[in-house]
Amino acid sequence: MTEEVTYREAVGRTIRDAMKADDRVFIMGEDVARYGGTYAVTKGLAEEFGEDRVRDTPLSESAFTGAGIGAAIGGMRPIVEIMTVNFSLLALDQILNTAATFRHMSGGQVGVPLVIRIATGAGRQLAAQHSHSLENWYAHIPGLRVLAPATVQDAYAMLAPALQDPDPVIIFEHVMLYGRTEPLDTSSVADLRSAAVRRAGTDISLITYGGSLPKTLEAAEVLTEEGIGAEVLDLRVLRPLDNAAILETVSKTRRAVVVDEGWLTGSLAAEISARIMEGAFWELDAPVGRVCSAEIPIPYPKHLEDAALPQVDRIVAAAMAAMGR
Repeated sequence: MTEEVTYREAVGRTIRDAMKADDRVFIMGEDVARYGGTYAVTKGLAEEFGEDRVRDTPLSESAFTGAGIGAAIGGMRPIVEIMTVNFSLLALDQILNTAATFRHMSGGQVGVPLVIRIATGAGRQLAAQHSHSLENWYAHIPGLRVLAPATVQDAYAMLAPALQDPDPVIIFEHVMLYGRTEPLDTSSVADLRSAAVRRAGTDISLITYGGSLPKTLEAAEVLTEEGIGAEVLDLRVLRPLDNAAILETVSKTRRAVVVDEGWLTGSLAAEISARIMEGAFWELDAPVGRVCSAEIPIPYPKHLEDAALPQVDRIVAAAMAAMGR
């Protein structure tokens, strides 16, 4: 059955369904129990499942991420919630040096079936310590699977298979998506290997993920008014990237713009551009364009925050340039 729900509700519902289906699943993080989560995702779960399975933690990302790793090694299926991606850096040692390497260093004997949910991105005037998009840092690390659900459907359907993965999975939830309402089919399970074409087109490929997807789809509609058919590819999975889907859309349209809320230098957009050059250079009719965040800490004032981020007009301008207009 399909119904209209918010992204926030979809995430909360998939956590609830996972906990009902498997007693080993529990969630922990800052304010997830009594407060119901900073973004109200876990509201009501503590009352339903008790504080043994919905655990408020101290303000120590390194400590509770490490506890999640230990629980996963011990046979549990923990979900660790980190309030914002900037704070995840305090747990980077645990994620990079332990979770991502454990199965490799044990010769495949011991996995770390841990899911880490992280709020990411800007747009809510939370200033420079709460607003960055660091997904590409984690997509750089072997041993992790990195997901960026941009739709209500993916927000629900990606968790169940993520909990079955023998390696740690990081799910990035963009803060500007939580209030979006879209149809949800709870019987669907997501494929954690493939990108998804969200809009078909023949003239140019707009490649994006996460919170930039709605802006990119809006830009595609604007381009239609200019007689340009833009195909929109939602990466969905940032590690491993769906290289075949990227090359397929570019070979079809012969032009590409990558929209990425990360900073331009060292961005995921740079990696995608390089893959296009390596795999589809002779298919291109124009250089690959990139629309990224300005190379500054995200500002607090609304007009400056908006100016620093990829916006519809910048995506349209980049696409028009690629079209030679």
